[in-house]
Amino acid sequence: MRQAVVALLLTLFAATALPARAGEDENKRAENAVRVLKEVMEAPDKAIPKDLLQNAHAVAVVPDVIKAGFVIGGRHGSGLITVKTRDGTWSNPSFVSMTGGSIGFQAGVSSTDVILVFRTQRGVDSIVHGKFTLGADASAAAGPVGRTAQAATDAQLKAEIYSYSRARGLFAGAALDGTAITIDNDANQAVYGKGVTARRIFDGGVQNVPDPVVDFRDRLEEYTSR
Repeated sequence: MRQAVVALLLTLFAATALPARAGEDENKRAENAVRVLKEVMEAPDKAIPKDLLQNAHAVAVVPDVIKAGFVIGGRHGSGLITVKTRDGTWSNPSFVSMTGGSIGFQAGVSSTDVILVFRTQRGVDSIVHGKFTLGADASAAAGPVGRTAQAATDAQLKAEIYSYSRARGLFAGAALDGTAITIDNDANQAVYGKGVTARRIFDGGVQNVPDPVVDFRDRLEEYTSR
């Protein structure tokens, strides 16, 4: 039974990663990330605090993270991450994947939008190197919501990453320890060209960026303008 469930999960996650023609799937992912960011930031009194985003070192948006399981669970999703550049603007985004597993009493399939706000450079350095795990390589805590971040608890203030999720229309801070975030090199190369790395993207070394990908960066600039 356990092997059958694991096989089902692997099949489900593989299906979410099936490639379309070069760039088409990635553009759709970018459009979904823009949609999630827009809907969350324009929600009255439930948005990520603007001052938190303004001081962030990086922001990742992963729409439609699929969580499935029967006793043994897992999750998988794909999205975008952008980092703060030296001049204070947001970089072109890199594509990322999110995976994680859990064991416990659970059943069914659900879809959740996830946003990660990186509060330190260490967290950014970890993702540039290719992969890190929330709670292991970087401390994470459920992030505050509202107009400002002043109500954050001591535990939240010590976290390197704030995590949020939205399911069934509800948006709130979420604990995602054990979730791995990985640079999606295949997606990056489908959009930016062969051999392009996340560091090159963040450093401004790419051209001819598709409109949906640029829109993600520009939308974040809009929400963090002072």
